Amino acid sequence: MPMARKRHSKPEVEKAIQYAEALGWRVEKGKNHAIYRLYCPHATRAGCQVSVWSTPKNPGNHARQIRAAVDRCPHQPPTDGTEQEDP
Repeated sequence: MPMARKRHSKPEVEKAIQYAEALGWRVEKGKNHAIYRLYCPHATRAGCQVSVWSTPKNPGNHARQIRAAVDRCPHQPPTDGTEQEDP
């Protein structure tokens, strides 16, 4: 079982991280200003990744950006009950 991560200090950003985790995204410790890196379930180099900043200037906007990136990921399984076709 992976080690529990430290919660983000901004509640809006923490909820966005939890949203990504609920959809199967992996959270890893980041570098420099990024406290975490989120990786989509498509665990290859072609997979999507998102940086989570430790001190975003506007936490609400940063949380929306994280959710938007997760929602845009083409590797997500369909949520409306339909099957996705490979291009």
